[in-house]
Amino acid sequence: MEETKDLRPILGQDGEELATRYLELSGYLILYRNYRCRLGEIDIIATKDDVLTFVEVKTRLSTITGQPAEAVTFTKQQKIRRIAQYYMMCEGLLDNMPIISFDVIEIVKDQEKVLLFNHYPHCF
Repeated sequence: MEETKDLRPILGQDGEELATRYLELSGYLILYRNYRCRLGEIDIIATKDDVLTFVEVKTRLSTITGQPAEAVTFTKQQKIRRIAQYYMMCEGLLDNMPIISFDVIEIVKDQEKVLLFNHYPHCF
Protein backbone atom coordinates (compact mmCIF):
# COMPACT_ATOMS: atom_id res chain seq x y z
CA MET A 1 0.00 0.00 0.00
CA GLU A 2 1.41 3.39 -1.02
CA GLU A 3 1.69 6.00 1.70
CA THR A 4 0.14 9.39 0.88
CA LYS A 5 2.04 12.42 2.05
CA ASP A 6 0.19 15.22 3.85
CA LEU A 7 0.91 18.36 1.85
CA ARG A 8 -0.87 20.74 4.23
CA PRO A 9 2.24 21.87 6.13
CA ILE A 10 4.05 22.64 2.86
CA LEU A 11 0.98 24.40 1.46
CA GLY A 12 0.67 26.43 4.67
CA GLN A 13 4.34 27.42 4.56
CA ASP A 14 4.02 28.46 0.91
CA GLY A 15 0.98 30.57 1.75
CA GLU A 16 2.68 32.24 4.69
CA GLU A 17 5.71 33.03 2.52
CA LEU A 18 3.46 34.61 -0.15
CA ALA A 19 1.57 36.57 2.51
CA THR A 20 4.81 37.79 4.09
CA ARG A 21 6.18 38.99 0.74
CA TYR A 22 2.88 40.74 -0.05
CA LEU A 23 2.83 42.49 3.33
CA GLU A 24 6.44 43.61 3.00
CA LEU A 25 5.78 44.98 -0.49
CA SER A 26 2.74 46.78 0.98
CA GLY A 27 4.91 48.56 3.53
CA TYR A 28 4.49 46.33 6.58
CA LEU A 29 7.39 45.54 8.87
CA ILE A 30 7.23 41.85 9.82
CA LEU A 31 7.87 41.41 13.54
CA TYR A 32 7.20 37.67 13.83
CA ARG A 33 6.28 34.71 11.68
CA ASN A 34 4.67 31.78 13.43
CA TYR A 35 4.59 33.44 16.85
CA ARG A 36 4.02 30.61 19.30
CA CYS A 37 3.11 30.64 22.96
CA ARG A 38 1.35 28.28 25.33
CA LEU A 39 -2.02 29.49 24.00
CA GLY A 40 -1.33 28.73 20.33
CA GLU A 41 0.08 30.42 17.25
CA ILE A 42 -0.37 33.53 15.15
CA ASP A 43 0.89 33.24 11.58
CA ILE A 44 2.25 36.79 11.16
CA ILE A 45 2.63 39.79 13.45
CA ALA A 46 3.46 42.99 11.60
CA THR A 47 3.28 46.74 11.94
CA LYS A 48 2.50 49.57 9.53
CA ASP A 49 1.62 53.20 10.22
CA ASP A 50 1.67 52.59 14.00
CA VAL A 51 -0.93 49.79 13.71
CA LEU A 52 0.00 46.41 15.20
CA THR A 53 -1.45 43.74 12.91
CA PHE A 54 -2.11 40.09 13.68
CA VAL A 55 -2.55 38.10 10.47
CA GLU A 56 -4.10 34.67 10.00
CA VAL A 57 -3.18 33.08 6.66
CA LYS A 58 -5.40 30.41 5.12
CA THR A 59 -4.14 28.59 2.02
CA ARG A 60 -6.06 26.00 0.04
CA LEU A 61 -5.79 24.12 -3.25
CA SER A 62 -9.42 24.82 -4.15
CA THR A 63 -12.63 26.44 -2.94
CA ILE A 64 -14.66 23.22 -3.06
CA THR A 65 -15.19 23.34 0.71
CA GLY A 66 -15.62 27.13 0.75
CA GLN A 67 -13.44 30.20 0.74
CA PRO A 68 -10.26 29.80 2.82
CA ALA A 69 -11.15 32.83 4.98
CA GLU A 70 -14.33 31.05 6.08
CA ALA A 71 -12.11 28.69 8.09
CA VAL A 72 -11.38 31.56 10.49
CA THR A 73 -14.37 30.80 12.65
CA PHE A 74 -15.54 32.77 15.67
CA THR A 75 -13.77 30.25 17.91
CA LYS A 76 -10.52 30.69 15.94
CA GLN A 77 -10.92 34.49 16.14
CA GLN A 78 -11.31 34.30 19.92
CA LYS A 79 -8.16 32.17 20.16
CA ILE A 80 -6.18 34.66 18.03
CA ARG A 81 -7.40 37.52 20.24
CA ARG A 82 -6.19 35.71 23.37
CA ILE A 83 -2.78 35.03 21.81
CA ALA A 84 -2.54 38.67 20.70
CA GLN A 85 -3.33 39.83 24.23
CA TYR A 86 -0.66 37.49 25.60
CA TYR A 87 1.85 38.82 23.03
CA MET A 88 1.08 42.43 23.97
CA MET A 89 1.39 41.61 27.67
CA CYS A 90 4.80 39.96 27.12
CA GLU A 91 5.95 42.94 25.03
CA GLY A 92 4.77 45.46 27.64
CA LEU A 93 2.21 47.01 25.30
CA LEU A 94 -0.91 46.77 27.48
CA ASP A 95 -0.19 49.96 29.44
CA ASN A 96 0.09 52.01 26.26
CA MET A 97 -2.19 50.05 23.91
CA PRO A 98 -1.34 50.40 20.24
CA ILE A 99 -4.00 50.47 17.57
CA ILE A 100 -4.45 46.84 16.59
CA SER A 101 -5.87 45.06 13.59
CA PHE A 102 -6.85 41.46 13.02
CA ASP A 103 -6.44 40.56 9.34
CA VAL A 104 -6.99 37.45 7.26
CA ILE A 105 -5.15 36.62 4.06
CA GLU A 106 -6.70 33.88 1.96
CA ILE A 107 -4.85 32.15 -0.85
CA VAL A 108 -5.88 29.50 -3.33
CA LYS A 109 -2.99 28.10 -5.34
CA ASP A 110 -1.97 25.14 -7.39
CA GLN A 111 1.59 23.85 -7.80
CA GLU A 112 2.73 26.72 -10.04
CA LYS A 113 0.55 29.76 -9.53
CA VAL A 114 -1.71 31.70 -7.22
CA LEU A 115 -5.34 31.44 -8.31
CA LEU A 116 -6.83 33.69 -5.61
CA PHE A 117 -5.28 36.13 -3.14
CA ASN A 118 -7.34 38.31 -0.82
CA HIS A 119 -6.26 40.46 2.11
CA TYR A 120 -9.06 41.31 4.54
CA PRO A 121 -7.75 44.02 6.89
CA HIS A 122 -9.54 44.81 10.16
CA CYS A 123 -11.95 41.91 9.59
CA PHE A 124 -12.55 40.82 13.18
